Amino acid sequence: MNEILNFIGNIPWWGWIIAIVIVVALYDIFQKKHTILHNFPVVGHFRYMLESIGPELRQYIVANNREELPFNRIERGWIYASAKNENNYEGFGTDRDIYEPNYIFVKNAMMPFKVEDKHPNAKDPYFLACAKVMGIAHGRRRPFRPASVINVSAMSFGSLSARAVESLNIGCKLSHAYHNTGEGGLSPYHKKGGDVIFHFGTGYFGVRDNEGNFSLEKIKKLTEDNPQVRAIEVKLSQGAKPGKGGVLPGKKITQEIADIRHVEVGKDVLSPPSHSAFKGTDGLIDFVESIAESTGLPVGIKAAIGKLDDWEKLASKMAETGKGPDFITVDGGEGGTGAAPPSFADHVALPWIYGFSAIYQIFKKHNLSDKIVFIGSGKLGFPAKAVMAFAMGVDCINVAREAMLSIGCIQAKLCHTNECPSGVATQNKWKQMGINVDVKSVRAHYYFKNFRKELLEMTHAAGYEHPCQFTMDDVEMATGDKNMINDLSQVFKYNKVKVQFDDTKTLQSCEHLGGGYKVKEEKQVMKKAIKNEEVRY
Repeated sequence: MNEILNFIGNIPWWGWIIAIVIVVALYDIFQKKHTILHNFPVVGHFRYMLESIGPELRQYIVANNREELPFNRIERGWIYASAKNENNYEGFGTDRDIYEPNYIFVKNAMMPFKVEDKHPNAKDPYFLACAKVMGIAHGRRRPFRPASVINVSAMSFGSLSARAVESLNIGCKLSHAYHNTGEGGLSPYHKKGGDVIFHFGTGYFGVRDNEGNFSLEKIKKLTEDNPQVRAIEVKLSQGAKPGKGGVLPGKKITQEIADIRHVEVGKDVLSPPSHSAFKGTDGLIDFVESIAESTGLPVGIKAAIGKLDDWEKLASKMAETGKGPDFITVDGGEGGTGAAPPSFADHVALPWIYGFSAIYQIFKKHNLSDKIVFIGSGKLGFPAKAVMAFAMGVDCINVAREAMLSIGCIQAKLCHTNECPSGVATQNKWKQMGINVDVKSVRAHYYFKNFRKELLEMTHAAGYEHPCQFTMDDVEMATGDKNMINDLSQVFKYNKVKVQFDDTKTLQSCEHLGGGYKVKEEKQVMKKAIKNEEVRY
């Protein structure tokens, strides 16, 4: 035995390395799973190691500032700086190719809009409420005017972590925005003070009976017990995977998720591709009206856009009956936070700019544009994109991935794996602990506020008081053809309907204004912020 130990002890360090390499090589040769390892023993492992860190190498070393998708480094940097309330400017001119197709140009006025000393934005440069009121056209008992034109899009608890949802909701409270729950139900993390739009899809999570059917009694009780719910949204489809259902595996259903979604612990739950609570456009209108009558709240629909036949039927029936959705959220086919097969995310449904223009024209044709609040969702979380969207006819903007970036998302694109390194899109308890709710909620609130402030500054530069006043002729787009650039009205062949707008003070004093916005309280907040040099000019 001593001889064996002495022999082992006399083996030099490099001998051990050679022995390990030989063992690995033998294993690689005789394993049957990987061809590369069999054909190239030992060195084949380096290929898999480099492949595993390839995305990180490209993101931080290889890709240039404007190259990455879905958000390049410049776009992410603007969100990060805005969320931290740091300098979000750039110097030495633009580095964009301003001659590329689809590049947009906002026409500035020779004489910008002057913000007088007594103007609400002179005292609060962040105030920018929606110019329309949800539910007022259909006589709902509890109409709602969003106090912010930028808000959190539908992202459910389960898709996002508890701390991420909580950070976003508190951020919404601080910035007077609303928070869309996503279809995972109303969780305790949505109840931190922000306005809420309760969203549900074909699974009816949070408002389903024991058989999985929609329960009108449950949604009525939910809205009565939670006055922060200001509107209800019915999901017909979403940009990431329109027309595709899903399965929530039983092993992912904890007691907490079961309580929130009204499902059984440990049992697989199906979200079918289509709704069971109604059929066709007539059924949809009746369904919307029954919820609105029961709850008194504005009720809207969300969809990614493809075929237009049913939209024509819906608009025609709404014009005929005077009933139907109070707001319509148009989701871009670009995909979002929802995990989806590449074939769906890449090819199913129209991109936002094409889908929205088609839908708006349909409702304009039926004289319904002024009765509906249009919400845009699809990479619109940047002021210039917002100007384009308002010019086309939107009244509010929902952001999902941009909101995630504001609370620490690094665009690792691992949302579908439960391995999100930033703790935003994972249920891993350890990774969630990295999110400091007190810090991240303030960052979310600054992103919304600085977005609104910059959007207002662009609006004033164009000679307007509110972005709802933008027209299709105020924005030009590079089309790449012999005409070079054209007004949006020429590109999409329509002009938006003029939005009724008196002045910002009228919005500020509206009895239906949400977000817990109080003029006197906000004045004190702004005085303190200005004193602490927290307002960036």
